Amino acid sequence: MAKGQNQKLKLLYLLDYLRQNTNPEHPVSREKIEEYLRSNDISIERKTVYDDIAQLNEYGACIEQIKGKNGGYYCDSGEFELSEIKMLVDSVQSSKFITEKQSMDLIAKLEHLTNIYDAGQLHRQVVVQDRVKVSQKNVFANIDHISNAISIDKKIKFRYQQYNIHKELEDRHGGKEYCISPLCLFCDNENYYLIGYDSDYAIKKNFRVDKMKNIHPTDEKREGTQLLTAKEISAYSKKVFGMYHGDEKKVTIRFDAGLMGVVIDKFGKDIIAIPSDDGKFFTVTVDVAVSGQFYAWLCGFPDLCEVLAPEEVRNGLKSIAEKLAEKYK
Repeated sequence: MAKGQNQKLKLLYLLDYLRQNTNPEHPVSREKIEEYLRSNDISIERKTVYDDIAQLNEYGACIEQIKGKNGGYYCDSGEFELSEIKMLVDSVQSSKFITEKQSMDLIAKLEHLTNIYDAGQLHRQVVVQDRVKVSQKNVFANIDHISNAISIDKKIKFRYQQYNIHKELEDRHGGKEYCISPLCLFCDNENYYLIGYDSDYAIKKNFRVDKMKNIHPTDEKREGTQLLTAKEISAYSKKVFGMYHGDEKKVTIRFDAGLMGVVIDKFGKDIIAIPSDDGKFFTVTVDVAVSGQFYAWLCGFPDLCEVLAPEEVRNGLKSIAEKLAEKYK
């Protein structure tokens, strides 16, 4: 039999076909395999199919055979389980920091990680329209620019934007360039942030990546890298509320026993929780960046928690409560 022009690619065509078009519930017969290969200008004989599948299995492809009337061959060697891909799809479609189009493009690529039958399940679970999404298309490029600057240990300059009363993005401070030492990228509340060090004020600052514009590295070496170790990065989300800055303090709070899950979700399971004698309350002492967002979080549980110390934090919460009472009296 004359060989087709794609003969040298036979094993690749065969492996792609089985990976994309089969699973344990949808095997394909030897005849279907031969039909597919011939349609791609690859000559095939019955006995060579078995040899080719044996070679692919030796390579590690994990091609199984189901015997019987409705049997055939299927490939069970995907790098991801369907449940894992579903989780990735959920993460992409719920992320605020990428646009709707970027979400759909990424999900389409994830669908190619599995066969056409499982991809259909993925597609049916996708709900992106009408979700809160950024309108900026620069997030991926910004992440690249920031990551590159970190890898070459350089500061970056950029302009930072905010929404005006007309719901339009405009440069803050009249287009002034920020000069920041990038420390790490951080995801919080479904948004991407840069945690950076501002040498002029000697403090850490957070910036929404989708609101950064015209990012470029400078010739200056980064500073403040010793202020954010790997251990501190892992604990960062426990201290900061809504990525708003504030003075870091040790705050002692008494919570209703029913809020243990809420407290663990925010501060982690390693907190030391001291239960009351009657078991109705527990007390924790946590490191917190005290900000308006922190007070707002506490106000969500007005009858179920109380700040015990320090006094200045108690007074801060009291001041907010008085202002609210005055506004809504």
